[in-house]
Amino acid sequence: MGYFQRLAACCLAILALQSAPASAQSSITGNWLTDGGKAIVTIARCGSNICGRISRVLVRTPDEDQRDINNPDASLRSRPIEGMRVLSGFRLDGDQYRHGRIYDPESGRSYNARLRLNSNGSLRVTGCLSIGWPCQSQTWTRR
Repeated sequence: MGYFQRLAACCLAILALQSAPASAQSSITGNWLTDGGKAIVTIARCGSNICGRISRVLVRTPDEDQRDINNPDASLRSRPIEGMRVLSGFRLDGDQYRHGRIYDPESGRSYNARLRLNSNGSLRVTGCLSIGWPCQSQTWTRR
């Protein structure tokens, strides 16, 4: 291998090492503290899509059942909240993840949603009614 080939290979290796931390931080996968600090949601790849599960409920009260008691489907009301999939079907579309759904166990409702990584490293989570509006956003922080 000639001098210029070794130099080019070395430069490419340095560039790859420098860009690795940036790309790792630009990913939405990982653990996220929800707005209000009620739970940690773990976002990961699910096949070709992105999904998220409640990995830990942080706000517990002695008289509160940690089950999906508000689900409109009576057969699902006994499932535990921890481990429950709350984000599903997201695909990267430009600088956002779109075409997904978010489930809110507090209300038992599902919404069309999109996810966007903010420049400060937080995650903007926006849920909308099926007609596309009104929408509501939350900011989750990386855990």
